[in-house]
Amino acid sequence: MRELWFARSRFGLMGGVVALIAVLMVLLSGLSSGLVEDGVSGLQRLPVHSFAFDEETEVGSSFSRSRVDEEQLREWRDRPDVAEAALFGNLLVNARSDNDVPIDLALFGVEEDSFLAPQAHEGRSLGQHDGLVVSRSAVDGGIAIGDVLTVERLGTELEVVGVLQDKHTYGHADVAYLPLSTWQEIYAGVAPGQEADPSVYTEATAVALRAEPDAGIDHAAGDSAAGTMSLPLEETFAASPGYSAETSTLDLIKAFLYAISALVVGAFFTVWTIQRKHELAVLRAMGASTGYLVRDGLGQALVILVVFCAIGLGAGVGVGSLITGSGVPFLLEGAVVATAVGLLIVLGLVGAMAAIVRISSIDPLTALGGQR
Repeated sequence: MRELWFARSRFGLMGGVVALIAVLMVLLSGLSSGLVEDGVSGLQRLPVHSFAFDEETEVGSSFSRSRVDEEQLREWRDRPDVAEAALFGNLLVNARSDNDVPIDLALFGVEEDSFLAPQAHEGRSLGQHDGLVVSRSAVDGGIAIGDVLTVERLGTELEVVGVLQDKHTYGHADVAYLPLSTWQEIYAGVAPGQEADPSVYTEATAVALRAEPDAGIDHAAGDSAAGTMSLPLEETFAASPGYSAETSTLDLIKAFLYAISALVVGAFFTVWTIQRKHELAVLRAMGASTGYLVRDGLGQALVILVVFCAIGLGAGVGVGSLITGSGVPFLLEGAVVATAVGLLIVLGLVGAMAAIVRISSIDPLTALGGQR
């Protein structure tokens, strides 16, 4: 500790770099969590364990190209490991309110009496043929209960009858729940006043599955019987537009920051150890063991990392609070931020250890002028 205070300017400079890296880690963690929430929070909040898609559909385009029918739904409902199954529709559309507010919507078509039907926090729940229950974020964007939204290029008018309590988004578009039959008409391109073919009302995007309590769904057996390709809920996130590219890019940036933190701390303590070589040799000549010197060096590294990571954490949370609510997808999650800062400290210690190991090669005779 005396040494830290004596060389406080050098250690302070090093700590400042660590604090800046910590700020970047906090902000990147918040941005990563925010992008995940903005991309798939609508899926995350569904009471679903798995989705079954058409067997020829690729994972990356599951929600945009898959089509399943009622026969496949019946096959899944008859499975002993499936508690509930229901058709689920997913479609991205552009709409405009009667107040001339443009909005991008992810239409989730669900049966009003199924386990997928949401409970409105304000207004009414599903039941009206042309009724919409929209995400809280849509209200923040200028949509209100009673507004009539017109689906562009089709002209279908939908009335906002309810608002959800939380933010529900898919592919960075606000989620709007509507009756499955209405969704099927929009998906098939049935314009207002046109009569739909009966086959229109038999198809949807996927079969939503809920497993029996304390049981897992046998996806392979169910897919074989129904002719589908089923995935656990978490694996379907990759089908959200841009989800994989965004998350993988941010994960790569964070990995580079972790590596940079280890290299920066390691390089600093390498130089610091070289500068202290004579003093360390004196300690060795006085009987100090290698273990003692290593613990002393790692103790210095730990103090720097903990203190300045805490400073960086505080600064990052402060900056993040200013970003939240500004329109940027940003969400600070305690567990995610704590993990990022914890890894920063651990990898910094690893870098410091690689540098401090040089202590074991210091010859005590150096203190006595043996090098001369």
